[in-house]
Amino acid sequence: MCRYRQHIACVAVLAMMGESSVAQQSSPSGRSAPVTQPTLSASPNQPLQSKSEQGSSFDLASFENTVRPAVIWITVFDPSGKLLRTQTGFFISSDAKLVTTARTIENGINAVAKTADGQIYNISGIFATSKPLDLAILQADVKRVPFVTLNTNANLPVGARVAVVGSGLAGAEGAPREATISAEDSDQLEITPAVSDGLLGSPVVDASGQALGMIVSNGEKATARASSSIKELLSQVPSKAVPKWPGTAETSPSPKPTGKPRLVYAPAPSFPPEVSRPGVSGAGQFRLTFDAKGNVTNVQTIQSTGNKFFDQATINTLRQWKSAPGREGALTVPVTFQAR
Repeated sequence: MCRYRQHIACVAVLAMMGESSVAQQSSPSGRSAPVTQPTLSASPNQPLQSKSEQGSSFDLASFENTVRPAVIWITVFDPSGKLLRTQTGFFISSDAKLVTTARTIENGINAVAKTADGQIYNISGIFATSKPLDLAILQADVKRVPFVTLNTNANLPVGARVAVVGSGLAGAEGAPREATISAEDSDQLEITPAVSDGLLGSPVVDASGQALGMIVSNGEKATARASSSIKELLSQVPSKAVPKWPGTAETSPSPKPTGKPRLVYAPAPSFPPEVSRPGVSGAGQFRLTFDAKGNVTNVQTIQSTGNKFFDQATINTLRQWKSAPGREGALTVPVTFQAR
């Protein structure tokens, strides 16, 4: 099923096991996809908290519904579209602002947020970062989400009980677990016992489900950046700020694409042999930039397929595409893989 037009804004790609096809349309619309846990229910209109009072017995099971829906996986890509890393973060506002470690986004140019109920949201950019504090405030492209309230006035003593809550995508590793404050100062907490690497970026919450901080390092004692530091970084973001990724803003005049290129060579990606399970599928969007000679100069992952093998197969193939010489341009390419 192939249909070609001289001017296109996007190309839809369908890759089947053993066969593939390409269809061109006139308008555009890192880790293997983890096995998701059962859908978690939470209202996006209210901050996530339980009804238990500070200092009362911890109900770890309640955090499955009151905190964990706001804890996400963040998958980051470099300028070539290669998967860099996946790490935890969590939403801190209903309009999808989220916090993670600054190391998560290092050298990244694009990312997606994955929720435990299987949703994948593009992360439009960075609002603020602090390398000394190892914090980053990002924005996801979704209108309303469940979130965790930042508790900046807890004043909990050493020895107080807290909980670490990971993403539902991490399975048992991310399940809510109890911990104890072993040391604290103005901008960080130390907790015991130690936590795994997979919990970096996870919230540390009090008995009411409010975030006291975020895990930024592990070891014999895990370190959590205090919520007061997160809130201070968030307060530095202007009300009308536009989130951006590094390199997306032009610092000096440069040639801009003059139109939509006319493709002269556009093979469809082959179904990757590494994906052998029946019924596996994935869909994403990729943006190609062409130079005046018709060569692809950049492939940007707009939305990951959710499967690193699908993403890599797509990127490797799209780099081979050619457009008619004589003009620069860009295309957004929707890609779908479906195993029979």
